[in-house]
Amino acid sequence: MSGPLHGVRVLVLAGMGPVPFVSMLLADMGAHVVRVTRPAHRSARTLSQTDTLRDDADPVNRHVDSVAIDLKSSDGIDEVLELVSSADVFVEGYRPGVVERLGLGPNVLLEHNPRLVFTRMTGYGQSGSHAHEAGHDINYVAQTGALYAMARRGEAPRPPINLLGDYAGGGTVAAYGIVCALLEARTSGHGQVIDAAMIDGVALLTAKLQGLRAAGLYADDPGTNFLDSGAPFYDTYRCADGGHLAVGALEPDFYAEFVSRLGVDTETWPDQNDRDRWPLLRELIADAVKQRGRDEWAAIYAGTDACVTPVLTFDEAAVVPHNADRSMYQEVDGVLHSAPAPRLSRTPARTPARPPRDLLSVRDVVAQWASQ
Repeated sequence: MSGPLHGVRVLVLAGMGPVPFVSMLLADMGAHVVRVTRPAHRSARTLSQTDTLRDDADPVNRHVDSVAIDLKSSDGIDEVLELVSSADVFVEGYRPGVVERLGLGPNVLLEHNPRLVFTRMTGYGQSGSHAHEAGHDINYVAQTGALYAMARRGEAPRPPINLLGDYAGGGTVAAYGIVCALLEARTSGHGQVIDAAMIDGVALLTAKLQGLRAAGLYADDPGTNFLDSGAPFYDTYRCADGGHLAVGALEPDFYAEFVSRLGVDTETWPDQNDRDRWPLLRELIADAVKQRGRDEWAAIYAGTDACVTPVLTFDEAAVVPHNADRSMYQEVDGVLHSAPAPRLSRTPARTPARPPRDLLSVRDVVAQWASQ
C-alpha cells in the first residue's frame, strides 16, 4: 500500500461512467476502495456497449476490491450499514431519491457515522427541473453550452467521446470534492454530503471561456475563435500518408518557427492575424502539409518551439519516447493502463495492476478496516 490516501476507507455502490472513475482515482492514491456489486443471482442483465468489459480486466477497477450485497434485502442493507460505520467515504451514482428508498440515504448513513463523506454522483444534480431525468455525457455537456462550442464553422457540434462529462466534469471534480471534504472532516470531526453533478463540473471547466467572452475575445459563433479550429494555425491537417499533424502555433514566434519549416515560399502568405484571409491561409497550410508524411513532419519539427506534433493512436502514444520515458501507459495482462496522475514525490501513487478477481466477504472488509 502506498499513496497519500493510504488509510482512507471508501465504500462505493457499483455504477457506470464517473462512479468507477472516482473509485480508480482514489484507489490509485492509496485509498482502500470497496465496491458493492450485485450477487450473482441478481446480476444478469442486458449490457450496453460501454459496460461489456470484464470487471477484472477494466483499468478503472484496479486496486478496487468488491463485495456482493443484495441491496433489495434487509440483510443486505444491514451489511452496508455495518461497513459504513467504519468508512470514511461513501459514493453512490443513482438518481435522486433511490438510495433513500433503499434505506441508505445521507441522513441514515450520517447517523451511523457522523464523519462520513457522502458523495452523490449524478448527471443533473440533486435539484433542478432535470434532476430526475435520465441522461448521458452528451446531454450534460449539451446543457452547459460547452458542446455548442465544439464545432467547426457551419458544422454540427461534435461530442468529445465521454471524456468531458463523465470523467473531467464528473469523476475528477467529484474526487477533488471528496478530498476537500476529508481534509475538512479531520479538523471538524463532521462529514457532509457532496452533490457532484456532471453538469456542474462541465460548467466549471468553461470558466476561462466565460472570461474571454466577457472581454470580447471569444465569439459565440463556433469555429471562429483561436482555440476552436477557427484559427488555421491551431488545427489538424492531413498528411501525404493519411496521418494527421496537430498545429498549435498560436504565438507569433511559434508561428514563425512553424511556417519557416514548411519548405515552401511563404513571403506572399496572409498575415497570421488577418482573420478575413484565414480561409486562404488554411488552404495554403493544408497544401504544404499534404506534401509529406506524418512521421517526416514529426522529425522536421522535433525539438523546436513550433508547437507541432503528430496525431498519435493509443498504441503509438504508449511507445513514443517521451511518453515511454514517463511510463504514461503501462500494459497489464494485455490491457493498456494510463498511469496515475498527478505524480507525488514523497507518497507516490500505486502502480497499475490487474483488478482483483475474487470477491471479498463483508467480514473480510470489516476486519481489514478495523485493523487500519
